[in-house]
Amino acid sequence: MLKISIKESQTRRLLVLEGKIIAPWTNELNKVACQDLVNHLAGRELVIDLRGVTHIGADGVEALYCLMVQGAKFRGGGVFIKQILKQLAQRVRRNESL
Repeated sequence: MLKISIKESQTRRLLVLEGKIIAPWTNELNKVACQDLVNHLAGRELVIDLRGVTHIGADGVEALYCLMVQGAKFRGGGVFIKQILKQLAQRVRRNESL
């Protein structure tokens, strides 16, 4: 299960994720986060808090990659999650240089 909490401020929208980022919950994450990026941010930054995440599956990695490409910022997480974010950032840089 994946719990998504949204905290609003004038400068950012914070999505706090708790649980497992795996299918079928990645669809909900994509819906909430991607629609927010397009429709509701109004110049604010989107920050994804991963401190409560316990597992990220292949679908979850792709969802985080999509958000990273669109400019979302990430915070928190253990060694495993930080390694995934590092690999995703490298992938974004490689694709930008093409």
